[in-house]
Amino acid sequence: MRIEVDRDLCEANEVCVGIAPAVFELDDDEELRIRHAEVPPKEIERVTQAVASCPRNALLIRD
Repeated sequence: MRIEVDRDLCEANEVCVGIAPAVFELDDDEELRIRHAEVPPKEIERVTQAVASCPRNALLIRD
């Protein structure tokens, strides 16, 4: 499972960071950074929840 962000949609609301901080973070410019493009197996449930909770639908799951 891979995770991608649509930079045109992302507003850096930090919802994903709050749900899966091991995978998502904001950089110094308040841009979303994905720590692991390939999602670690133990984070799949949290990442799935983060994607579903994104207020702008800016996160995409790729197999």
